Amino acid sequence: MVEHEPAALDRVFAALSHPTRRAMLRRLATGESTVGGLAEPFDMSFAAAAKHVKVLEEAGLLSRRIDGRSHYCRIEAGPLAQADRWLAFYQRFWSARLDALERAMVRHNRRRRKK
Repeated sequence: MVEHEPAALDRVFAALSHPTRRAMLRRLATGESTVGGLAEPFDMSFAAAAKHVKVLEEAGLLSRRIDGRSHYCRIEAGPLAQADRWLAFYQRFWSARLDALERAMVRHNRRRRKK
């Protein structure tokens, strides 16, 4: 199983647990944005948006560059790739289990038909 840094993975999943932060990341997938631009589609203050950005930044999901008074955010793919690898383990695990269950059911049904 892939789990390089459990604390880092915990921060990623905690950051992704909020729908506003997931929406902000989706917006950043289209390109760089200011904090104000990220806040715009939501009914929230700039300060609230900045708090969400800080959570995403601490999880490593975005980076920020400052140009004068403007803070520009950009998505960082590394932590998402780590989360994807962690989830992929469980996807393979459950796919294998469900495939085995399907095979067992098919064998069971064939035996029942033969009787």
